[in-house]
Amino acid sequence: MGKISSLVRTVSLCATCAIGAAIQSPAAEDAVSIEPRFAHVLPATAATAFPVVEAHLRIDSALVQIPVHVTTAYGTSVTNLTKENFQIFEDDVEQNITHFAQDDAPVSVGLVFDASGSMQNKIHKSSEAAAAFFKTSNAEDEFLLIEFNERPKLALSFTSDSDEIFKKIARTRPFGRTSLLDAIHLAAVQMKKARNLRKAIVILSDGGDNRSRYTSSEIKNALLESDVQVYAMGIFDSGDARKRTPEELNGPRLLEELADQTGGRLYTVDRLDDLPMISTRIGNELRSQYLLGYSPTNGARDGKYRHVKVKLVASPDTPSLRSYYRHGYYAPGQ
Repeated sequence: MGKISSLVRTVSLCATCAIGAAIQSPAAEDAVSIEPRFAHVLPATAATAFPVVEAHLRIDSALVQIPVHVTTAYGTSVTNLTKENFQIFEDDVEQNITHFAQDDAPVSVGLVFDASGSMQNKIHKSSEAAAAFFKTSNAEDEFLLIEFNERPKLALSFTSDSDEIFKKIARTRPFGRTSLLDAIHLAAVQMKKARNLRKAIVILSDGGDNRSRYTSSEIKNALLESDVQVYAMGIFDSGDARKRTPEELNGPRLLEELADQTGGRLYTVDRLDDLPMISTRIGNELRSQYLLGYSPTNGARDGKYRHVKVKLVASPDTPSLRSYYRHGYYAPGQ
């Protein structure tokens, strides 16, 4: 297990950058295009060996680190690729991959839990889903809990005690309307306090926003500038669409856009009994990433957006693959 969390505690970062999201289904015999989920710009020198960075180093260059999750067409994680299977391009210029790892690094997770009135009959299965997710954790993971109904609240700040989070969820009493966007914003703010390099917001909700003061555009922009992946479990009502509000109808599309943008995934929950299985799958996906690193040939500290593309080099034993990723990141400013 990589000791990534020590990096965050000991080194002052110049900037943390984000990479845009998409899903790619490659042709069977062509090179497969894979975009990274997100990028972190970390201090580095020529002597730096990923994933360990010595404390108190002066910053002479930037190392862009890109977690990439690769799956088969059936959604099974692919974990046997090598450095030679990847190529990275920044603004169409190929970069030299200097760091490569595939390990179970610790994760900081913000759980955003819907406690609105419409969750009344779904709380039990939702609690089971949370418990299944926590079973995938390791000792260095940390979690916080955001609950939301009429307004969001920080129910528990970062803790490594997942049982404490579960007990809090189990005592939830749903009521009121749905302030989903405000809850995501609060989670994004709290995630700035995370100690681990890998960060994710996991949302469990059953409908669209009908209470927030933040707009979807504001949330999308905030997430674009962050290094947090968004995973969502959407328990959407499949009833008569004519009886649903515009916000409820827009719920699935909104969550899918946020997940795609950040390199996460939206799982639509058709059966409540499937919630624990989906939750476990999300936990495993967070631990099945490749971490690629490179020092950009463009060393300008101009704060501009850089487009990044990762390609998988095709080989006879690489089947049609899919990936979840972002499209770029913001370079550090002066």
